Amino acid sequence: MQFSKWHGLGNDYLLVERAELALPLTPERVRKICDYHFGVGSDGIVEVLSTNGDGAEVVIWNPDGSTAELSGNGTRIAARWLARRDRLDRVRIRVGPREVVATMREGKQVETEMGAVEVGEKESLLVEGKEFEMVPVSVGNPHAVILYEPDHDEFLRLGPAVESHERFPGRTNVQFARVDGPHDMGAAVWERGAGETLSSGTSAIAVASAAVHHGWCESPVLVHLQGGDLMVEVDEDFNARLTGPAEEICTLELSQEFEL
Repeated sequence: MQFSKWHGLGNDYLLVERAELALPLTPERVRKICDYHFGVGSDGIVEVLSTNGDGAEVVIWNPDGSTAELSGNGTRIAARWLARRDRLDRVRIRVGPREVVATMREGKQVETEMGAVEVGEKESLLVEGKEFEMVPVSVGNPHAVILYEPDHDEFLRLGPAVESHERFPGRTNVQFARVDGPHDMGAAVWERGAGETLSSGTSAIAVASAAVHHGWCESPVLVHLQGGDLMVEVDEDFNARLTGPAEEICTLELSQEFEL
């Protein structure tokens, strides 16, 4: 079973075509493959279901075996993989009901039209006995943007507590954000199903969209993440464009000793 390993600013994914799989992916198999100690290790798996001309349909697996409605980094990785394979400058990637149009830019940069973003009003969220101001955002997947900068130990406590808060019965991605300037936001990301994450494309979109909606920043917004920076542009109708890198690390083949 062969994979290629990619990353988008440290958010690493294994990419595989369903047609190349010896066995179908299941939540249990995904968890085992993604384990950093007993498996290959990754923040998830991009499974390419099919390709057709300039398009591909993919499923994004989280390392806990769940699937994501959308992934900014995973989508960029799939787009660059397809564009390079078929020598294209522009491709379409479908994740569930959403189709993302991606354009290859200079170097390893990929510009993606990510579609509509829904930004809610500020809410009060009680977490571990402390009240936080939270902005709910949907980028096709759920996000909770909190304008607060915890230390790392506090982040490791608050991240999973917000992810599984009763306010979000299906769990949520969590961003602890700060305003760095009129076009700059910083964010620490706790990703649903993955935990602490160096980079997240949809989280960058959520943070930037919340910032534009609530007047913290103006578009475009450069979002500073632990793994690097992602550029987010938000238009008047709150359609988002995300630009960032996608880089292949290696190709690999699972050993026959690795039992799935």
